[in-house]
Amino acid sequence: MKRVLITNDDGIHAEGLKALEAGLAGVGEVFVVAPEREMSATGQAISIHLPLRVRALDERHYAVSGTPADAVILAIHQLLAAKPHLVVSGINQGANLGENVIYSGTVAGALEATLHGVPAIAMSLASRKSSDFSTAAAFGAELAAKVLEEGLPRGVMLNVNVPPAEVRGVRVTRQSRKITQNVIYEKKDPRGRPYYWQDETVEWHNVEPDSDYAAIRAHEISITPLQVDRTDYPSLNHLSRWLPSLQETVGK
Repeated sequence: MKRVLITNDDGIHAEGLKALEAGLAGVGEVFVVAPEREMSATGQAISIHLPLRVRALDERHYAVSGTPADAVILAIHQLLAAKPHLVVSGINQGANLGENVIYSGTVAGALEATLHGVPAIAMSLASRKSSDFSTAAAFGAELAAKVLEEGLPRGVMLNVNVPPAEVRGVRVTRQSRKITQNVIYEKKDPRGRPYYWQDETVEWHNVEPDSDYAAIRAHEISITPLQVDRTDYPSLNHLSRWLPSLQETVGK
């Protein structure tokens, strides 16, 4: 039987994780190793200055004191008896589109698995308000079975975003360029000292038609392949033309 590891960034008690676990029950033997509390927007952070603690809820559920990436590392190298065949991270409460994949703990959990040679999927429900994860969980199970059957290219993971309510189709997309605007709210604490709260707004008129945002806007599930290798290969030849002048500065 295939071994499937689930993690997330909303914490081990999150409803999205529970829905995903139920959906994947028919796909393989499911293990859950996830942060003990919410770790949203932690990106690819790992804990190197603090010890990690693990609380075993039962033989298949473990709560970790660190980040999603920590959870995956511990699962693969310490907690599971054998390496998983697939890692699924989610289901996140809220979209992970465009540049948000850089900050996302959900994506980071899947990307960490990819770094260790395990095929991985990040699953998100593109809504902060809806708590109906049923469609996302059902699609996650279908996609997981497909990945287990056919695999993924080495160094590539899938970032999946599911629209809330009506779903009209599925689209393979690319990561959108930045179309959000950062919003900073200044407030004052009871002692009159300022503090700041970050948020963002989406400029929907700038949505590119082949992007992840466009799929969600069209009520379609977005599947975006993301890669571990961040080298911009087209730039290699361009930058090589700088080498003669740069070489002259070496040793001066």
